Amino acid sequence: MSYTVEKVDGNKAVFTITVDSDKFNEARETAFKKNKNKISIPGFRKGKVPRKMIEKMYGKEVFDDDAINIAAPPAYQEVMDDTDIEIISSPDYEMVDVNDDDTFTFTATVAIKPDVKLGEYKGIEVEKRTVEVTDEDVDAELNRVREQNSRMVDVTDRAVKADDIVKIDFDGYVDEKQFDGGKGEDYSLTIGSHSFIDNFEDQLIGHEIGEDVDVNVTFPDEYHEPSLAGKPALFKVKIKGIQEKEMPEADDDFAEEVSEFDTLDEYKADIRKNITERREKEAADAKEAEAVAKLADDAEMEIADQAIDDQVSQMMQEFAYRLQFQGMDPNRYMEMTGMTPQGLKAQMQPEAERRLKTRFALEAVAEAENITAEQSDIDEEIAEMAKMYNADVEKYKEDMKDSEMETIKKDIVVKKAAKFVVDQAKEVEKKKEDKKEDKED
Repeated sequence: MSYTVEKVDGNKAVFTITVDSDKFNEARETAFKKNKNKISIPGFRKGKVPRKMIEKMYGKEVFDDDAINIAAPPAYQEVMDDTDIEIISSPDYEMVDVNDDDTFTFTATVAIKPDVKLGEYKGIEVEKRTVEVTDEDVDAELNRVREQNSRMVDVTDRAVKADDIVKIDFDGYVDEKQFDGGKGEDYSLTIGSHSFIDNFEDQLIGHEIGEDVDVNVTFPDEYHEPSLAGKPALFKVKIKGIQEKEMPEADDDFAEEVSEFDTLDEYKADIRKNITERREKEAADAKEAEAVAKLADDAEMEIADQAIDDQVSQMMQEFAYRLQFQGMDPNRYMEMTGMTPQGLKAQMQPEAERRLKTRFALEAVAEAENITAEQSDIDEEIAEMAKMYNADVEKYKEDMKDSEMETIKKDIVVKKAAKFVVDQAKEVEKKKEDKKEDKED
């Protein structure tokens, strides 16, 4: 195998790669074995026709398309392993020629890492963030835990009020006729959940168990069932039961039950500590995001469209995985939202470009400051990854490919560069006019 490379405008490179005859003929043989069971020639059983006979009848090039698809990717990978050029996209292949000497030549066009001109990355100004935790914050978290440990109790001595859960039978009418889907029995409805249309729930407030209530509502103009959209409806409702949420008392017994502490004061102190740590982490993350965003904004570079397209494709895959993890089919999501793949790609393109620009800017900082991944950094990262997959660290490390190890090193360098930029950043008080604008918004 041999190759040449030419850098072209737009931060791209074109590799012209020639695969030697031995490799190409091996690929032809693989293609023949893959396709022989599909070929029938009189006098031969299916799958038993000799390759030479097939090539004689259909031409020597009969298997070339498949052979090229088989031989090109490993040839390209061999070139990538050999070149010092930093490639940041998948290749766009183009066939050039199958030569008389049974070699074939193809081109692979790729995006290459751009040159980066950094702005001033030391002393970037970021907003000073102060972390404060009030007694109200602690009480709100305590009440959240109390609510998680609450229980529903039956109510028989009063009427329905907000936040109750009522058990109802209902029967809906439009134009004095029952309609499909408008009838239910023993339905549990939370008052204030707005799960029913219009002010349905509000009209149950003040009524008691056993009462029959006429509820008048109007379907929204954009209702999913066109025959009901915009129409007034009458629901005949029977109130069959009322329940309310009973929260446990906030006392020492509650603290002992839900935590490792014996007293409520100790538990509240721990709540305050956890909220403080969480907000400090959020403040640190916000500081890093602001500093790194300003670093990227001030950096100059030209990123090839091919690299941005690859990043968009990766983001599309991540988005689909998230939907599937949540139990939603991506195609169904597209139908429900009216979004198209092309529209989603266009929506993601600015963020894809920003991600790449940010990474390249941080890599440039790392190069300028001689930031490297130390062995201890690598070992720590691998240990974390092995733990995530519940694997033996040494075995996990042994099974890693060189490319995976290289990715880990680059990711470590980028993280350390981000920390360097943040450590060098200058915290400043937010201007009063900015605070005023935020208030108006």
